[in-house]
Amino acid sequence: MSLAEPVPPVDRVTPAADRLWTMAVRPPVPSVPPTPAAGRPAVPPVHRTATFTFESSAAFAAVMADRTLGYVYSRIDNPTSDTFAAAVAALEGAEAGQPFSSGMAAITTTLLAFLSAGDHVVAQRSLYGGTHHVLTRLLPRWGIGVSLVDSPAEAAAAMSATTRLVWCETISNPTLRVADIPGFAEAAHRGGALLVVDSTFATPSVCRPLALGADLVLHSATKYIGGHSDATGGVVVGDRRHLEPVRALRTELGGTLAPDEAFLLLRGLQTLPLRVERQNRTAALLAAALHGHPAVAAVDFPGLPGHPDHDRAVALFEPGRFGGIVTVTPHGGAETAQRLCDGLRLCDIVTSLGGTTTGVSHVASTSHRQLGEEELAAAGIAPGTVRIAVGLEDPDDLIADFAAALDTPPPTGGA
Repeated sequence: MSLAEPVPPVDRVTPAADRLWTMAVRPPVPSVPPTPAAGRPAVPPVHRTATFTFESSAAFAAVMADRTLGYVYSRIDNPTSDTFAAAVAALEGAEAGQPFSSGMAAITTTLLAFLSAGDHVVAQRSLYGGTHHVLTRLLPRWGIGVSLVDSPAEAAAAMSATTRLVWCETISNPTLRVADIPGFAEAAHRGGALLVVDSTFATPSVCRPLALGADLVLHSATKYIGGHSDATGGVVVGDRRHLEPVRALRTELGGTLAPDEAFLLLRGLQTLPLRVERQNRTAALLAAALHGHPAVAAVDFPGLPGHPDHDRAVALFEPGRFGGIVTVTPHGGAETAQRLCDGLRLCDIVTSLGGTTTGVSHVASTSHRQLGEEELAAAGIAPGTVRIAVGLEDPDDLIADFAAALDTPPPTGGA
């Protein structure tokens, strides 16, 4: 049972961006183990231990049965990991959080915590490839029905008596569609289901889905929350009653977050508002520069006025923030897209995102490789789409790098 209590949440109706910075650098601190009278650590320590000792068997049994607060075994709970989860919960305005070893561990455990054979889940069609694979390939093997939809209206129509969850992404990966979270929440709750929102691409510095009606919010903390590409983790936050089955299954399946990883993620979290603000601003500049380039067929970025969800993003997101991801589709298909990635000199070809350096990936052959041609088309992903995860470089340097790569003619005999 977690002993890390979140600080009082920010007003869910009018979140104050400035206060987010304060909470990021002053996370909740576990109440045990006690610190020496001479003082306590200024930085949450790493509790690098697999097990915890007790003065008596009765005390041990009481904690194991959750009758008494405490720690027994780090696969169940660990003070460092709990501190990290509580810190994210505080930023999201949530009551509590649960830490995981990866974003996919958080996703799969949350799904299985609420779904059994014969149940049904309604999910947004445009999703991260790993999530799409679990929903469309794995869950049906266990007798769980899945309906993919594009809107709250379609979600409402797909609801049935066995629907337990509605699932969406605040900003979809990689098409950057902005979910109508209030609409999905209404459809879910009217049908007696919970709304789970993957807000990895947004972070609480851009949008806080709980304030918009979501029941649970999850993140791949490997991305923006950690922010330095040096730790892997995931987190789910929400009300304690909704997290009880999630914690129970995390304990049984073993996908808990290691204390060393939790320490690194917690350290990265402290600069989240600063990094995201810079990355969002640079992404907007890069998107504007790529838009209209003769070598580019399409640019997707919610901050562009022509984006189909621009008005929704303005309504739901923090002012002036539209995420740090830009997708660009050059003319010429997959081969041209890969040549664009290869031609960049300032950007890394990398699978993950949210770090300090800009990373690019050809979507169809990497993050969404599990999808067939028809599934890619249905999700709105073109064969030549490139995902750009903007880092902290100077915007002018990034713009010049992309311009040079786009302006480079193909090799002789090429497309």
